Amino acid sequence: MKTNLSFLRLFMLSILLFSCAHNYTEKEIKEETAKLNQFFEDAFYEGMMRSPAWQTYVGLKSNYDKLNDETEAFEEESISILKRNLEKLEEFNYDALDKQAKISYDLFKNDGQRALKSHKKWRYHRFPLNQMFGYHSGTPSFLINMHRIETKKDAQDYISRLKEIKRVFDERMVYNRKQRDLGIFAPDFTYDHVIDASKNIITGRPFTKSKKDSPLLQDFKRKVGELKKVSKKEKQNLIKQAKAALIKYVKPSYEELIAWVKETDQMNDKSEGAWSLPNGEEFYRHRLKSITTTDMSPQEIHEFGLNDVKRIHQEMIKIKEKVGFKGNLQEFFTHMKTSKQFYFPDTQAGKNAYLKESRKVIADMKEALPKMFNTFPKADLMVKAVEDYREKTAGIAFYQGPPLFGDRPGIYYVNLYKMADTPRYELEALAYHEGIPGHHMQIAIKTELEGLPKFRRTGGYTAYSEGWGLYAERLGKDFDFYQDPYSDFGRLSMELWRASRLVVDTGIHYKKWSREKAIKFLTENNPSGELENIKGIERYFIMPGQATAYKIGMEKILELREASRKELGDKFDIREFHDTVLRNGALPLDILEEQVDLWLDSKHSSSES
Repeated sequence: MKTNLSFLRLFMLSILLFSCAHNYTEKEIKEETAKLNQFFEDAFYEGMMRSPAWQTYVGLKSNYDKLNDETEAFEEESISILKRNLEKLEEFNYDALDKQAKISYDLFKNDGQRALKSHKKWRYHRFPLNQMFGYHSGTPSFLINMHRIETKKDAQDYISRLKEIKRVFDERMVYNRKQRDLGIFAPDFTYDHVIDASKNIITGRPFTKSKKDSPLLQDFKRKVGELKKVSKKEKQNLIKQAKAALIKYVKPSYEELIAWVKETDQMNDKSEGAWSLPNGEEFYRHRLKSITTTDMSPQEIHEFGLNDVKRIHQEMIKIKEKVGFKGNLQEFFTHMKTSKQFYFPDTQAGKNAYLKESRKVIADMKEALPKMFNTFPKADLMVKAVEDYREKTAGIAFYQGPPLFGDRPGIYYVNLYKMADTPRYELEALAYHEGIPGHHMQIAIKTELEGLPKFRRTGGYTAYSEGWGLYAERLGKDFDFYQDPYSDFGRLSMELWRASRLVVDTGIHYKKWSREKAIKFLTENNPSGELENIKGIERYFIMPGQATAYKIGMEKILELREASRKELGDKFDIREFHDTVLRNGALPLDILEEQVDLWLDSKHSSSES
C-alpha cells in the first residue's frame, strides 16, 4: 500500500513518471499502445484458433466438429509459438506505453515465462486423470454444457465430436504412459474415482440394457428434440447416428481407459504429497508462488492458517453463546452437523427447495448491489444442480462463466448429491461466493471489459479470483446480510474451511502429513461432514497449493480496502474501491496493490485540484 511505501520509493517513482511523461508525446504513446494491443489480439486469436474447445468456450462455432489436438508434437509447437511471441514482445517500447498497456505487457511476459519454466521442469507433475476435472469427465461435461445444438449442422458436429473422443483419448494416453514410466503416480484414491466416473458415462442406453439413457445420449436427444426446423424423421436419423458413434468410438475409448487405470492402480499403493515427486519441495514452492502470486513460504502459510483457525473459532463461540447453546464448540459442531433443522430433505423436493432458496438469496443481494458497486455484469446468472453423472465426485459448488462471444449466462452449480453436505446455514455464503457478488460479478465483468486485451478478459489468477469469492462472502456481512445467526455461523464455517486449507495443504505437501492426519485436522476443527472432509483432502492431494489461494487472496483485498479507508477517511467510497479491483481484470496480488496505490494517488490529486 502507499502508506507502506518509503519516501525514497515514492520520490523515485515520481521522478520515473515525470521522465516517462516528458520523453514521449501523447501521440507516440497512443501509437505504441495500439501496436502492442494488436500484437496481443493476434496472439490471442492464433492461440484460440488452435483450440476448437476454446473456441466453443468463448461462444464461437468455428471448428465445431472438432476436439483439441492433444499430441506431444502439437504441445511442442505451442511452446515454440509462445517463445516466438515473448521474443516479439521485447520489440515494443515499454516506456512509450500507457498504464493499461504496461500492465498487459508485464502480465503477458511474466505468465509466458512461468509457462515455459513449468513446461520444462514440471510437465509430468500434473495429474490429467483425477476425481475432479480429468478428461474422462471433462470431455462429456464439455459436450453437455458447452456444445449448443441450434441447427441440424450443430447436431452433426456433436456426432463428429463423439467420434473425436477416440482420437483424443489415444493421444492423452501417450502422456499417461510417459508419466507412469517416470514413476509419477496420482494418489491411489483417485483411481477408483476415475473408474466410477468413466463407468457412469457408458452406463445406460445405448451401451447397456437399461430404461435410462446414458448421459451423452440423454443430452443429445434433449437438444435435438428442441430443434424447431428439423423433421421428426431427421431427428430420429440424427439420434441413430449418435448411438452408432457412442458404440463405435466412445465405448471402446472408455473401456480402454478403465482397463489402463485398473492396471496402473495395481502398480501404486501410496497417497503422498508433492514432496514425494521428483524435486518435490521445489515444485511445491513453485506451485505456491504461482497460485498465491506471493513469496510466502510453506511455513509462513501454515502458521498463518493455524492462527486464523483459532481466531475464527473465537467468533464462532460468540455465535454459539448468542443462540443459547450450552455445550463446547465441538459439541456445537456436532449439533450443526446432526440436527435436521439445518438440512433440506434428501429428496427431489428438498433439492428443488435448496435451488429455489439459492435463487432468492441471489435476487435479494442483487437489489443491494448499487450500495456496493458502480459496475455490474451484463450477463445473466443461472443456478443449477450438478448433473447426475458427475455429482458423486464433483465439488460442493462451482461457477462457470459466460462466454467472450455470445449470450450464454454464467452458471452457479451446486452439488446436491447428498443433502447432508449442503447445510441450510451455508446456503447464503455459498451463493454469494459462487454467484453475486462473488465469481459472477468478477468473472462476468472481466469478460465484458472491452478496453482490455482478450487474454486478460479470459485469463485469471487463482488468488485473485478465489480471494474475491471469499471476500464476497464477507461483503454480505459488511452490508447487514446474514440476519440469521446460524447463517452467519455458516459464513464463518466457510471462512474456517479456507483457513484450515492453509494448514492441511502445507501439511500434506510440505510437512508430509498423511491423508488420515489431514482429514483428522479438518474433522476436529470444522463443522463439515465426513464426506466433505474426505473430498476436500483428496482434492488438495491432486492440486498442490491451489487451496491456499482463497484465504491469502481475501486477506490482501481486505488489507487494501481497510488501508484505503484509513487513508481517505470520509472520501473513501467502497464502490470506487471495487471498481479499482474489478475493472482491471484479474491481476496478481502485487499488481493489484499497485493499482490501488494509483487509485489512491488519483484521489489525492483530484482533491488537491
